[in-house]
Amino acid sequence: MSLLSIVTKALNALDLDDEVNRLVIDRTVNVCRNRPHPWSTKHDYISWSGLTDRTYNARLLPAKPSTGQGIGTSRPPLQATAALFARLPGTNQRLCPKSTGLFPAFAQYLTDGFIRTMLHNDDDKEDRRRTTSNHEIDLSPLYGRTEAQTRALRAGTGGRLKSQVINGEEFSPFLFGADGNVKPEFAILDLPLGLKNVTPAGKATLFAVGGDRVNAVPQTAMMNTLFLREHNRLAGQLAAKNPTWDDDRLFETARNIVIVMFIKIVVEEYINHINTTEFPLQADPKVVWRAKWNRPNWMTVEFSLLYRWHGLVMENVTWGDKAHPGNSLLLNNSLLIGSGLAQSFVNTSANRTAMLGLENAASFMMFAETGAINQARINNVASYNDYRLAMGMEPARNFAAIVGSSDTPAEQARLSALAKRLEGLYGDVNNVEYYIGLFAERVEKNGPLPELVSSMVAMDAFSQALTNPLLSEHVWGNPANKRLAFTEDGIKVIEQTKRLRDIVDRNAKGLGKAFVGMTRPEWKRT
Repeated sequence: MSLLSIVTKALNALDLDDEVNRLVIDRTVNVCRNRPHPWSTKHDYISWSGLTDRTYNARLLPAKPSTGQGIGTSRPPLQATAALFARLPGTNQRLCPKSTGLFPAFAQYLTDGFIRTMLHNDDDKEDRRRTTSNHEIDLSPLYGRTEAQTRALRAGTGGRLKSQVINGEEFSPFLFGADGNVKPEFAILDLPLGLKNVTPAGKATLFAVGGDRVNAVPQTAMMNTLFLREHNRLAGQLAAKNPTWDDDRLFETARNIVIVMFIKIVVEEYINHINTTEFPLQADPKVVWRAKWNRPNWMTVEFSLLYRWHGLVMENVTWGDKAHPGNSLLLNNSLLIGSGLAQSFVNTSANRTAMLGLENAASFMMFAETGAINQARINNVASYNDYRLAMGMEPARNFAAIVGSSDTPAEQARLSALAKRLEGLYGDVNNVEYYIGLFAERVEKNGPLPELVSSMVAMDAFSQALTNPLLSEHVWGNPANKRLAFTEDGIKVIEQTKRLRDIVDRNAKGLGKAFVGMTRPEWKRT
């Protein structure tokens, strides 16, 4: 059971919501050493450049080089290790009882803004030790990660972002022109990853956006479309109320509002979906103002790896009344454009997700699992048990303790066989790699994530979201500055927003009473 579960269960009965919220968040973050971290992926030792060069990821734990390769050593052969993620012959994907497709869609859109391993369409130019991240939840997939990219995406009038109307609905402009080349106005943007595999028809549907991963699948492009519309809607309202404001002030104020609104969704819908208890956590920035962990963000290589939730991806996706192979959605926004925003949210929420864990990956995602294992090895990431100890957990004493147990005979047989596979590869339980151990664990009761993943996500999410400069005591905590940064109307819309559904209702027609949410309506707590 994770620390978050233990603390909230102990305090759930108290009628002290604000204090409970503060205590839960504070204890969740303080379970491990806080930033600044002594190490980064630049060197396997402490150095000045490693402490200051933020183009490299930080490290939660120091580097731990391999003792060799081969059966019985700390790092078995790469392909044999990656095979642990492949489904067993003749089996279907195990399904998550709690989550809808909206959960991984939001998770991907969120993390693509700040977990940005330096990848490239030319494999020779990638560097899995480095990052292009700004290390903030700044909605860079929408606004761009540099000022030059932001300028390219702005309309230049009314504080708006550039957009186009298709079938009466607002979307980002297309990235490519009729000649198949990037439009000159968007030359500064990062090209979508995976372009070498895109079809001409798919290429024509790709949007000009702030992130190279937004166009990965229509579900993430859907998220970006939603926040594009919300930004432009707010910019229009601000312009009507403040006719003397120039384009820059309208844009910057709308961006302030949308970023804080987004962070609120991160805590109050997304983290509460991950939360295994009944206590609803609140996005209250006062928790941070006197906390010892209120430090500048610097994303770690461990955080980058633990968020590789490829296992949630389904082999096939239902969109409306038709099933589509999951790989047919890659770099292809035709389903989003054809269905419209409201129906796309409904369709995404109607899908289930696969369950995180070994032996359950969609076939077309195996390359991603191989890449993640390799990235951990390139960065000499420490072992699974090292991280359990760092998080205040008991280390696994044997392979059966990692995979857990089941009351179902068939599932117990699979888990026993999996433990033997792990033993055959690693020999000693202390050799099990971090990335493998994360997903060898069983998913927690009443949650979508395994124990170590859940605890580390909660620790980093709170310490990185609520430390946002817009939520500081000198901006959000100062009434005068708060009004200057957001306006009274902006503050009101932030306070009224608790779920993605609230934003969809404001920006898409035809939703009606259809379900939109991360937690399946059929799910019941056990």
